Amino acid sequence: MTESPQHVDFWFDPVCPWAWITSRWVLEVEKVRPVQTSWHVMSLAYLNLQQHEDKDFSDEYLETMEQAWGPVRICAAAEAEKGEDVLLPLYTAIGTRFHDQNRKEPGVLGEALAEVGLPDSLLEAARTTGYDDAIKKSHNLGMEQVGLDVGTPVISVDGHTFFGPVVTPAPRGETAGRLWDGVLLVVGTDGFFELKRTRDRRPSFE
Repeated sequence: MTESPQHVDFWFDPVCPWAWITSRWVLEVEKVRPVQTSWHVMSLAYLNLQQHEDKDFSDEYLETMEQAWGPVRICAAAEAEKGEDVLLPLYTAIGTRFHDQNRKEPGVLGEALAEVGLPDSLLEAARTTGYDDAIKKSHNLGMEQVGLDVGTPVISVDGHTFFGPVVTPAPRGETAGRLWDGVLLVVGTDGFFELKRTRDRRPSFE
């Protein structure tokens, strides 16, 4: 009898390098464990402003946050036009350019849209707030399960929702599967909240 796949929900912001690495790990997990992932957008810009509503932000910081909105707005626009299934290929197209290739120049997002067969017209979403309510709804669905004192990615599986894991580079093959097994073991332990150590290396996209 074929084992039914374990359903996983994964929330990402395409600008986050750590979420990108974790997403590539989850795709490796799907190769070695009966796991099927649904992909959802979240927004670090929205999260950061949520956490510090009473803070007087500098114009420079607000500009950085506004730029961070662009890619996730495009993802939300694509989802509205083509459905949830478009998120993974679009995320992969954007993330490969942003993170693996270290490309942020104008035109990159248009390339990513073209790669997955989406029109350039979706680029307009980056400069509007028309999809922000949908982004916030998706974002809040994840954050309400895990709390606001975390970032991206957020993963939910079997009623357990958590931030991370933060790992670099993405484990491959059975190593990815063993990490998955370990993560499920700890998050499934009643009262377990945190394991952490200081990061001593930058994200590696190998």
